[in-house]
Amino acid sequence: MTDEKPGFFVRLFFLSWVAWLRTLFDADFAAGVARLRRGLLPAETKPAEEKKEAPPPKPVVLKEPTPDAALQLLGILQREGRFVDFLEEDVSGFSDADVGAAARVVHDGCRKALHEHFDLEPIRAEEEGTKVTIPEGFDAAAIRLTGNVVGEPPFTGSLQHKGWRIVKVELPKLTEEHEVTVVTPAEVEL
Repeated sequence: MTDEKPGFFVRLFFLSWVAWLRTLFDADFAAGVARLRRGLLPAETKPAEEKKEAPPPKPVVLKEPTPDAALQLLGILQREGRFVDFLEEDVSGFSDADVGAAARVVHDGCRKALHEHFDLEPIRAEEEGTKVTIPEGFDAAAIRLTGNVVGEPPFTGSLQHKGWRIVKVELPKLTEEHEVTVVTPAEVEL
């Protein structure tokens, strides 16, 4: 805020005419003028000693992701289930039976890797399709509301997916020399 004093024409035009008309037709503006006449700042509604301050908002801290663990996991899924090979293969020319057979091998290997390195638990215990009530104050990171979301909680709807939460991670330690960007090395048979 600046302490500059307005010039004569600003005072004549704005303060005398515009402010007068706005005070006449804008109740909020008129309330601000009334507060100024009582010696309060425009944003104040009570004297400073009675004013209750809201706590400052919690700052949002963005963590810079490091790709090492993600690349390590991708390498594990490739080693155990040939995951990258499966995704990079153009399966449009294969029959559904061939794709299904390949998917079974990838599924078994990736599932083994997942259970070897992660402990998972469902977020919701109910069966999918069950009617559930989501209370006020629910964890928005753990529950995503979809469909026609209007009003305030509690919300009642049908559980579409129970969700998963990782409760334990055990990835192998890596040496400093380990190159995580090599998901799987090329193989050359001699």
